[in-house]
Amino acid sequence: MSVRRGKSVFVVAGLLLSTVGCMHGSPRDYFGTPPMPHNSNASIQVPPTGAVPRELDMVALPPYVIGPPDQLLIEVVQRVTVPRTNEKGDILYEDAPTNKKPFTVEATERLGVQPISGQFQVRPDGTVGLGFWGNVTVSGLTLDQAAEAIRAHLVEQVELRKLRQTPNSIVVIVDVIAYNSKRYYVITDGGGFGEQVFPFPITGGETVLDAIGNINGLPDVASKRNIWIARRTPHPGQPWQLLPVDWVGLTQHGISHTNYQVLPGDRIYVKAQRLVTIDRTMARLFAPVERVFGITLLGSNTINNIAGRGNGFNNNN
Repeated sequence: MSVRRGKSVFVVAGLLLSTVGCMHGSPRDYFGTPPMPHNSNASIQVPPTGAVPRELDMVALPPYVIGPPDQLLIEVVQRVTVPRTNEKGDILYEDAPTNKKPFTVEATERLGVQPISGQFQVRPDGTVGLGFWGNVTVSGLTLDQAAEAIRAHLVEQVELRKLRQTPNSIVVIVDVIAYNSKRYYVITDGGGFGEQVFPFPITGGETVLDAIGNINGLPDVASKRNIWIARRTPHPGQPWQLLPVDWVGLTQHGISHTNYQVLPGDRIYVKAQRLVTIDRTMARLFAPVERVFGITLLGSNTINNIAGRGNGFNNNN
């Protein structure tokens, strides 16, 4: 009877191990076969030098495109002509009038009614609210395009048209204070106990090492040989990019070949160790069985004690 039980345990354990192996068929190393779309059999390979930006070969990102919920700094001033005369103590330039007759100079001042100066958050609908001056759509625009859109919107306002303001007389400055709309993600595998996702805003100079440092290093269950970047493609139907990371070479030997520059939308995936995944999967599968057996044994003991037949373990006391 005990021999049969032993065989049954080994059979069940073998089935569980094979099941776990099938469920977790993602890349074991740089030459494994990752899950690719359209049943592709392509393997993960380190791209050649110059194919993707790296730590020692980084590139400047294209002009920033505004989107919700970015935080913008907007300053608007108007050019005006101010009459004045030379006063005692003025520093006169070479072409400045030397007499005290009135003359005009160009100056800047804030808008009347309600100045536009300060921080503005891009709303979910892609607009910024300028108070009295209304709303302007800036989502999907670069900083220069957003400044031009605000300038064109202000010139159309009745209050400024009465003052005969032209587009050239309005100066608009737009900058980004918080880059909230462009992110990358660090995803850590919990070895069968879920996954954690950490989003971070991108500023243009991050590498894989910076991204992992933002989560205080690798989790204790992480596999150092199963880390990669899943890079999205801009057009549907195109194959994605999987960039393997040599964590040991990167951290222990200073090899920067796989310390890629992080781009907007990148997913840095850190997979758990296979043995940890197997152990946790088996624990999750066996836990209900152990509970059932424990409840059954407890019930059997209780019934035997009430009936006066001992504790069920050949004990006649």
